[in-house]
Amino acid sequence: MVGTETTPADSPTGANGTRRGVVLFAHGSRDPLWRAPIEAVETRLRLQNPDVEVRCAYLELIEPDLLAVAREMAARGVRQLSVVPMFLGTGKHAREDLPLLVHALRAEHPHLSITVQGAIGEDPRMTALMAAIASES
Repeated sequence: MVGTETTPADSPTGANGTRRGVVLFAHGSRDPLWRAPIEAVETRLRLQNPDVEVRCAYLELIEPDLLAVAREMAARGVRQLSVVPMFLGTGKHAREDLPLLVHALRAEHPHLSITVQGAIGEDPRMTALMAAIASES
């Protein structure tokens, strides 16, 4: 479920007992319908990985933002955090804004191991899927 909160006692843990989290980081929009695809990924990821805490976070225009989500996860005992930029390419937000936010997170939470994946749209599996979908038209 989107927005479900957990407590430290029921937070997801990895095989070695380390609590893990994934943040799907997207731009944000004032249009409430814009969130639906990102939240669908969040729901699917939770179903596929019940041992991982998954949340969406947004750069601007809507909440929650990355810092708030990471703070909440850290407070619930998450120690390994993966940030997935939900962008088609590595533009200004992924190249400049996101590293600044991650730098602030690392300073605030030195115990938190943070990895940042590449923009999801640049993954060869995603480009192959987009090409396959486009060729259907």
